[in-house]
Amino acid sequence: MEFRIKQVMKEKKITAVWLADQIGITRPNVSNIISGKQLPSLGTLERIAAALKVPFIELFEAPASGSIVCPKCGTSIELTAKSKD
Repeated sequence: MEFRIKQVMKEKKITAVWLADQIGITRPNVSNIISGKQLPSLGTLERIAAALKVPFIELFEAPASGSIVCPKCGTSIELTAKSKD
């Protein structure tokens, strides 16, 4: 599973050091999460979203298939474009 943590951090000009300090985990663990080497817990993802001040769902990379899998319950969620009507 891929996350958009690195992209969000870049958009907000936030460093891995700052994020690690904010969410209370080690800097190597944050780096591993950002690079995809380590799968974070749901609680860690929630803390990351809160520290970055983004909705939880914004941390997820939208796959080409148009769906994501909820890390909490494993349910497949279909992504659709919002109508402009």
